[in-house]
Amino acid sequence: MSHLRSSGRWTRGLVALTVTAASTLAAITAATGPATAAGHPKPATAASQPKAGEACTSADLGTRHPVIKSTEVSPTITHFKGWYVTQGSTGTQTISTNVQETLSVTVGANGNIQGSFPVEVLGTVGASLGLNVQVNYTTTSSTNKSITWDFRQPGYYGLYEGTKKVTGTYGSLNCNRTQQGDGSWALKWTEGPDTGSYTTFTTLEEGAVRCEDTVPANSIMRKAQGLLDCGSPVATAKHPAGPAPSAKAEAAKAGQEAAAGAKKSVKATGNPASQTRAALNCQSAVYRIDVPGKPLNWSAPLLTNDGIRLRESNFFSAHLDNWRLCNVTENNGVIEASLWNWGNGGCATIPANIANQEQAYLTTAACGEDDLQRFYIYRDVPGSSKIGLQNKYTGSMMGHDRYADGELIRQYSSGRQDGTGSYALTGV
Repeated sequence: MSHLRSSGRWTRGLVALTVTAASTLAAITAATGPATAAGHPKPATAASQPKAGEACTSADLGTRHPVIKSTEVSPTITHFKGWYVTQGSTGTQTISTNVQETLSVTVGANGNIQGSFPVEVLGTVGASLGLNVQVNYTTTSSTNKSITWDFRQPGYYGLYEGTKKVTGTYGSLNCNRTQQGDGSWALKWTEGPDTGSYTTFTTLEEGAVRCEDTVPANSIMRKAQGLLDCGSPVATAKHPAGPAPSAKAEAAKAGQEAAAGAKKSVKATGNPASQTRAALNCQSAVYRIDVPGKPLNWSAPLLTNDGIRLRESNFFSAHLDNWRLCNVTENNGVIEASLWNWGNGGCATIPANIANQEQAYLTTAACGEDDLQRFYIYRDVPGSSKIGLQNKYTGSMMGHDRYADGELIRQYSSGRQDGTGSYALTGV
């Protein structure tokens, strides 16, 4: 092991991974404000994160923040090659390692990192663990990788590149009314019904390890050492300098590929598919979905390739601004419903082909069994008609970019922090 430490490579890799929670939080704090070069907003600081049970305001009804429910950190080898070094072959060598596993950064059902909410999820995870994790979409290399290493002793080595894979589940905090012990009502941050899973990883580390090296338990180096056929005839027999097969590495790779194939198959068949149903069980009340205190409200499209827009109600509205709540359920104070439009007979939905995109527009389509047509409705205290709306499938909140006639209603993963995602459900 001394030759690895003296080379400085392992030390540099370890330092890159050993990030304290304080420094991670400082980095996240510095990152707030402007968007990144890739166009993704930076995660908010932990101090600015709301907590369940804290007070919120009606402007927060259209917003959403993550709450981390579980985390798991596991050393993972992305590239590996068994290699023999003989007495005459020590020194610097460049070796092509084979792909062992490819990791991708994903958040939620769509697996993409678009918008502020996924970034906030990953930033919160990194800060809570004290790890510098990836917060934008990226993958580890899916092709063979060359590693240059200075071998100072002969032996049976595992050349590797690896990282710490971070996985887990999250929920969301949403602003909603809560009844107090004295019977009064208040707006508080409560855990919403939507959940999802995430995958990210830390800084990549490369190195070399032998069977006889003593390395930290649960480290990337220890994971690589486990792929060597230590104790087998391959490890103990005399062997010419150069590559040596590793049955353990091949078996681990085959297992990862099988698991990835099974996951892809499930994901391919798990996309929402609309199925027409005979009828909706709609409530008799008819509503407009207004911008509070202003004349513009949601108006459904006449054309199938158009979206729901802000319009002012008038004689020519033809009930396109009239909505009913259908197939309504309620769980822990949160309403789930389909929004049926009286004017065109369709249900509000996010188009399936753009559902994974931040700021995808809201439109209407033939009503069906489809989570893209289901919405969670968060309500203000009794006496107020203010609400926030969240799509069940994407988890995104509904809002508009600016207050203007003809402005499209869109989805925003964290909602509109300026309050433009809070609407009023006004009875007609």
